[in-house]
Amino acid sequence: MRRTLARGCFGSAALVVALILSATAFVYVQAKRVPTGRPVYVALGSSFAAGPALGSLQSGSPLLCARTEGNYPRRLARLLRLPLVDRSCGGATTAHVLRGGQFFQPPQVDAVNRETRLVTVTVGGNDVGYVGDLSLLAARRSDGPFGWAVRRFWSGPAETRDYARLRAELVALIRAARARAPAARIVVATYPAILPPRGTCARLGLAADEAASMRAVAARLAATTRAAAAEGGATLVDMDAIGAAHHACAAVPWTKGQARLLDAPFHPTAAGAEATARAIAAALNESPAALPAVGNDDAAGHQAGRVRR
Repeated sequence: MRRTLARGCFGSAALVVALILSATAFVYVQAKRVPTGRPVYVALGSSFAAGPALGSLQSGSPLLCARTEGNYPRRLARLLRLPLVDRSCGGATTAHVLRGGQFFQPPQVDAVNRETRLVTVTVGGNDVGYVGDLSLLAARRSDGPFGWAVRRFWSGPAETRDYARLRAELVALIRAARARAPAARIVVATYPAILPPRGTCARLGLAADEAASMRAVAARLAATTRAAAAEGGATLVDMDAIGAAHHACAAVPWTKGQARLLDAPFHPTAAGAEATARAIAAALNESPAALPAVGNDDAAGHQAGRVRR
């Protein structure tokens, strides 16, 4: 009896180890999938750039990055007629963009080189636990196994968030991109507004005090990103301000509220991705410094600084 029990335990343990190894191997192999093409425009960032649940996955995108055809980098590349290498990845922090290590991937910034004429950056929310805490706050008020698990095992939102470190990392990222591509325009876009200016709504799945607490996090995240863009000398596209009237509770939302995990809760909608792309295109056209031209061998044969509307 004891031998039978021991064999059963050993078999179960072996199965668990085999599953873990298989999952690790899958993630490792996926990490080797990289986008091809000319890096004239390189997109860097987290899920707010990658655009989960905004269409089919891009060719060459690791499954866990959830980098889609409907994200704002794809839309911007079409507006500007620029070849794109999109290295954005859901869950990325500034450290992942600068130094790699996410799902065995190299640093996102490695895609930038002297051919690059435009770099967009949207990252930082994961550094301070912004969207993660929003999602867990909403989830713990929900029914089902996930809601139960959050209530049982999650201790609550972070008590401290290192905004000073985030600012330093963002500045370092801007400078690293500029060192790799001295002729490129570097654009930093803040996260679009998720929460209304005051109160809450049913779409959020948050109590009023929870929304107020996370609104303060959103404000500090946006302020930190603005300061880093100014210090690093990057062009700022302030989607937090531009999209202030298009929060998740608005009639025309640019971000989602609570949703199923596969629907990317608290992330940009298709309208939000389109608005971000158009805001960046407008900022490039209105800036005194024109976007450097792409060589005539570009497949589209267009100047990079001209936007087709």
